[in-house]
Amino acid sequence: MRLVEIDYDDSKPIDGYGPGFFRIGGELVEGAVTLNPTGLKSWGGFEDIDSILAIADRIDVLFVGTGAEIAHAPKAFRERLEEAGLGVETMATPAACRTYNVLLSEGRRVGVALLPV
Repeated sequence: MRLVEIDYDDSKPIDGYGPGFFRIGGELVEGAVTLNPTGLKSWGGFEDIDSILAIADRIDVLFVGTGAEIAHAPKAFRERLEEAGLGVETMATPAACRTYNVLLSEGRRVGVALLPV
């Protein structure tokens, strides 16, 4: 088996998560967060669209983690992001973390908005 070390450039991978927190790039962060090539920020949930729209030109797809279980993102939230040219994929937070890390390791232009589990 051949092992290849992953280089994330300046982006930070999600190392882990638990009830109400995330470990991102070795740092413990509490509450909802957005993570993208420009960095890590607190996220105010589905009403906080402006923080995501501000980086829409830097990512191609946004993974939305809805907590422990998958849930639908509000229609207005999805529509505004899609109008800005972003692909939006909604899934449970654990799946969003894994998917983000895989695509980040491939050098893709991805972002994630996560509600804690």
